Parts: sequence; C-alpha cells; structure tokens
Amino acid sequence: MSDVLGSGPSSAFDETDDKANTADEEEERKFSAAQKARVERNRQKALLLRQSRLAKKPYTAIDSKQKVTRTIDTGAGFFLEEEEEEEEKAKKAEVKHPLGPVLESDALLCDDCGKEFMDSWLLTTYNANVCDVCKDDTEKHPLVTKTEAKDRYLLKDSDLEIRDPPLKFIIRKNPRNPRWGDMKLYYEPQVYDRAMEVWGSEEGLEKAHDERSSKRETAKRKKFDKKVKELRLAVRSSLVKVNSGPHEHKYGPESYDEESDMYSVSCECGHVRTYEKM
Repeated sequence: MSDVLGSGPSSAFDETDDKANTADEEEERKFSAAQKARVERNRQKALLLRQSRLAKKPYTAIDSKQKVTRTIDTGAGFFLEEEEEEEEKAKKAEVKHPLGPVLESDALLCDDCGKEFMDSWLLTTYNANVCDVCKDDTEKHPLVTKTEAKDRYLLKDSDLEIRDPPLKFIIRKNPRNPRWGDMKLYYEPQVYDRAMEVWGSEEGLEKAHDERSSKRETAKRKKFDKKVKELRLAVRSSLVKVNSGPHEHKYGPESYDEESDMYSVSCECGHVRTYEKM
C-alpha cells in the first residue's frame, strides 16, 4: 500500500515533465533557421548597444552602482529575487558568440542602380539610399552650398533649417579663402524636394524666379534714374556762380560827357561811377 502511494505522485510529476518537454520541443521545431538567426542577431545588437552606452558613460555606470533585481526560477515552484550591481551585469553581458547571419530583409536597395547595399556615405551623412558606387556620379548626386540653394531654389533659412524635417548638411572650409566662414553643403536632390514643397511645382518656382527678376529690374531702373538726377543737379550747380564774398568793382576806360561836363567809368556788374575833374 505504501509503495503504491509513494509511486503515484512521482509518476504524475514525471508525466507532467514529459509533457512539458514535448511541448518545448514542438515549440522549438516551429522556429525556422532564419527566425533563430534573426533572434540571435537582435540579441547581439542589443548587447552591443548596451556595451556602447556603458563605454560612453563609464563613470556614471560605475559610480552610481544602480541595483538591478534579477528573478531566478528555482524549479521547485517558487522564484528567488537577487540584486546585482550595474557594473557586474555589464561584465556578464559580454558578447561570447559570433554575430548571426545577415538576413536579406536587412539589406537596402540603391535608388539609382537598384542593387543591395548595407552602408554608404550618403546614407550615413544625408540619409539617402544611394550606394558608394553611384555616389561618384556628381551630376546625379551633387552637393550645393547654402547660398546656391537659396538663390537657385528661392528658399529661406527657415525652409532649410526649421521646416520639418530639417535638411542635413556637412561643414567644409571655404576653398577660395580659409579665413572666410565655413560652408554648409546640402544634398541637392533633397533641396529640390524641399523647393517643390514650398512652391508646389517647377512652374511655381519659375514664376517666382520671373517675379524676382522683374523686381530686381525695377529696383535697378529706379536706382539708375536717381543717379542721373543727382548728376544733372551737380552739373547745374557747377554752372551757377556762387557769391563767396563782397564784390570789388573793376572799372573800365574812362569816358567824358561834354554836355554835363562829367566823367564816368563803368564796372562789369553794371555799376556806373560819375565824377568831375577840377
């Protein structure tokens, strides 16, 4: 009787364990090799990201010594909670396995040639899906300065730097003179797309160019007319004699009037002086 009672519970536990193991095996079979590789790769990425954060702020991670609670399954129907410091957890998070295989879904397609690539300069700098091979074609993928972008596409500083999303740029020294201010280089296809957002279409941009040209011509003509008027006034003022002081009479030859028995002399200004001689 005791043997029967003693073997009953143990056999029940064994059957439960066998069922659990069978369920785990069936669940593991459901995952394909690609899914396992994806899960492993995501795990490794998370570990690398955590290590990079700890490397950037080592003093914060070590000095703060934040406590982390870890739950341990004892297998006996209850759990234990164990506290460990952040520093120890970082040491345990070291990568001990190689990275998983790169899946096809992680590759990007180049907008120019259509080929797959993983990383490129334009992707890192301007977030543009263009590979490094196509980047060398400067006619299709040029860079423009901020001044050229504003003049060519009639954009304002707010259109480039404030309108969401702000356009990315890189800073380079001015090749003409290093003492001048640094240049901001934008990716021209992105500047073109921003101009289409502002003006609606290429026709709207051309119309804005025409209006700006007509305003410039009107301003130039007014400026020219003003200069001509100032020049005319300057010429006229030069012809007018300015009285700079008291006038001194300069008389000409003397003349005699027999009827009045008087002599007279006249000045250039019209003044006549008459007198008689004793």
